[in-house]
Amino acid sequence: MEVREATADDQAAIREIAKRSLEASYSLSPQAIESGIRQWFGPDEFAEKIEDDEILIFVVERNGEPVAFSENALLGEGEADLLWLHVHPDYRGEGIGSELFETTRNRLEDYGVTHLRGRVLSINQAGNTFYKNVGFEKVGEGEVRIDDSPYTEALYLEAEPEGLQALTADGETVYVDHDDVERGSLAPFHVVYADQDREEKYGYHCSKCDSLANAMDSMGRIECGQCGNSRKPTRWDASYM
Repeated sequence: MEVREATADDQAAIREIAKRSLEASYSLSPQAIESGIRQWFGPDEFAEKIEDDEILIFVVERNGEPVAFSENALLGEGEADLLWLHVHPDYRGEGIGSELFETTRNRLEDYGVTHLRGRVLSINQAGNTFYKNVGFEKVGEGEVRIDDSPYTEALYLEAEPEGLQALTADGETVYVDHDDVERGSLAPFHVVYADQDREEKYGYHCSKCDSLANAMDSMGRIECGQCGNSRKPTRWDASYM
């Protein structure tokens, strides 16, 4: 079994692996899966990922054919998100997912990553169990929209959670969640909550200039009014659908 970085020539194989994996692991409608696959792994979208220095895709080959892959986003400050880890259903149960995970973590360390976070839909029981089995701890939840329907996404960390940081905004106390990170064009954003129970989202904290931003447009874009740092859309955002 060989693990290597993906190339542009892997687009069709990765698209097929992701499609078959989603069909096997997620209770999503065929329409939602087709729409997501087209937007996440279409030719143009995949080419952009290959050229993006902040996106790393590792492919597992068996007898010269791709059978699994992981997609990862470098967030800065030693942090990264493991966005996808897909194994073709025909090759599950052989330890490929576990080996790919360990290789992914080791490769990310070469890029200076010290805090790796996993993201998986709560409805994917196998995916949630996988993160628990590799020693990750669930640290929170978020809501994502797929084909205009809301789903709960679980967030896992391998390191001890850093917790909340209290800040004062407009005379009120708000809480920066350092365990909930979003990619930014200049530096990461952290989700800010209006309460310690993380039930009411307030906005985002820009780690570039240490300021708060809470203005979001209909496509999920955030831009810091102080330094121009902009939040990049995640794989679930409406702009990707």
